Amino acid sequence: MSEHLLRAALDAAARGWHVFPLRPGAKPPALHGERACPGTGECAAGHRKWEQRATTDPDRICAAWSRAPFNVGIACGPSGLLVVDLDVPKDNSKGKGSSDAPDGATTFRALCERAGHTVPDTYRVRTASGGEHLYFTAPPGVRFTNTARTVAPSVDTRAWGGYVVAAGSTTPAGAYEALCAPVAAPLPSWLQSILQPAPRPAQAPSEAVAGQYRRYADVALANETRNVAAAQQGSREGSLFRAARALGRFVAWGDLPRHVVEQALQEAGQAAGLSAAECRSTLRSALDWSITHNTARRQAA
Repeated sequence: MSEHLLRAALDAAARGWHVFPLRPGAKPPALHGERACPGTGECAAGHRKWEQRATTDPDRICAAWSRAPFNVGIACGPSGLLVVDLDVPKDNSKGKGSSDAPDGATTFRALCERAGHTVPDTYRVRTASGGEHLYFTAPPGVRFTNTARTVAPSVDTRAWGGYVVAAGSTTPAGAYEALCAPVAAPLPSWLQSILQPAPRPAQAPSEAVAGQYRRYADVALANETRNVAAAQQGSREGSLFRAARALGRFVAWGDLPRHVVEQALQEAGQAAGLSAAECRSTLRSALDWSITHNTARRQAA
């Protein structure tokens, strides 16, 4: 066991970050895969992946890192983190300097300037390739996922379903080193708006389509009113109930005002021989039900 790797894992866990072992000197998880799962221990109730097995328990961490000098992985989602990964173009990371593409740090700094902000002061780690990881705490109740170039070229993010290599770990390309700011800052709202755009408002139907809907509703109203007025004794109340259910959807969709439907069916029901009170009671319950259960327009309409 390498003492400094155990210390790196415990330090991360002390911050509330969930850790798991990576292969010694490498970045892939050191945990068994689903095909090789023994179905015992933590996996007794079914295979548990690295994100599920990541932990902040010091005893489990000490037991795991006593077996080998594992590098340290941080599961971002369970840790409540969103990590911005500022990449270095591959040619630059190899020292060739032949790539004209700006690195992630340059791109992200320009993005911050356009948003009217400086680069956030937060916990950051220099990666083995020379890039940077910027750690942010995710807002409560918001579940981010990983992104690739959504924010900007050479700028990726890690959240649920993603992990990062913790400071203190080492690969053949180099070490992961903490640079500054001991605390992960809250995710800036302007960056959250890029990662989680506001949902687009539902598009209203065109004027021609809306007119077609209204014409269809008017025809339905005339037909249902005629059927109720012509209903025979013994089927009058049922006919009124079915008509109100059928027309309630047009009220829910905004094609017919409720008072227009109620007045037309009230008059039709009374013309068929129902009392005013019977009509009102039947209409109220049938329309209420139909409006509640027809909030979304079906294509059949």
